[in-house]
Amino acid sequence: MAGGLGSRFWPVSGVDCPKQFIDVIGVGRSMLQLTFERFERLCQRNHIVVVTGEAYVDRVHAQVPGLQPYQVLGEPLRRNTAPCVAYAASVIAHLDPEATIIVSPSDHAVFRRDRFVNDLMQAVDTVQRYDWIITLGVQPVQPDTSYGYIQFREEPSLPDNQNLHEVVTFTEKPPVEIARQFIASGEFFWNAGILVSRLSVMRDAYDRHLPAVATNFFALDADTPREELERVYSQSETVSIDHGIMEKVSNVHVLEASFGWSDVETWESLYDVFRHDKNENAIVNGNVLTYNTKNCVVAVPDGKNAVLEGLDGFIVAASRDTLLICRRQSEDQLFKFASDVELSNLIGKK
Repeated sequence: MAGGLGSRFWPVSGVDCPKQFIDVIGVGRSMLQLTFERFERLCQRNHIVVVTGEAYVDRVHAQVPGLQPYQVLGEPLRRNTAPCVAYAASVIAHLDPEATIIVSPSDHAVFRRDRFVNDLMQAVDTVQRYDWIITLGVQPVQPDTSYGYIQFREEPSLPDNQNLHEVVTFTEKPPVEIARQFIASGEFFWNAGILVSRLSVMRDAYDRHLPAVATNFFALDADTPREELERVYSQSETVSIDHGIMEKVSNVHVLEASFGWSDVETWESLYDVFRHDKNENAIVNGNVLTYNTKNCVVAVPDGKNAVLEGLDGFIVAASRDTLLICRRQSEDQLFKFASDVELSNLIGKK
């Protein structure tokens, strides 16, 4: 899934170039490219399907050259993840109705690729033996309110796999006090947003719980005319797969991930996972010189120089035309900042 707008990484990412298409973690490859490389270790290259916004189809082809038309599906409208997954699943069903599918975001960070492959293959092997949907959970390390939480039963689902548990509840981005209670209980994982299932089992879940989405989207294929695609999307409800499917099915289990993971959703989460210098600065890219500066996250374009003096706990981020300098604890105001910049630009043009 590569359709997000990446607005929380403004001004480095935005509608013109969302987070999945940029090098968020400073390794020389975009989040989409890193995700694609991970899945090439799991399956053949021509078995990977990317669903993105219609406006980003060419960008996907540019970042991952050589993909066939059926491998890059452009959504004409944003309808959240349940329609997105159904569209991709329908295209896959036309290629192989017996397929096992893995659903994954394109913009998350994984730090131990070998363990990622082992965990996913373990999940694939399990769903090929049982009519289950498996989601991956991550052991929480702090009461983060930007993550979803999965409550699980203590007893393992299978005697030979102590890391696989039946899911009790899903909770999306709880308040901090509730998140603290979740962690204290020892009964919750962070939701990594990765699902594994046989195609037939996933289709059955849609038929039961999102029948309108199933009827319309499982009739699509890679050659569906644009007019029909627009009609289906325009008439579809906007619903996430977590809310529409995962919270309602009784055959969902969670596998505790053994790999390092972050959804890298915010500048703060990037600061948490990125390496720090001796002054606890996370300098992602750019030629940055710091003086009496600590606890900052810095991302400026490659080839640009930045000199920082006397800062403590700031975000310093720059795009081609915008520079952001704000306190890390003010990150929740980024939407306002971005809107104000857009309004200022409109006024200036008049």
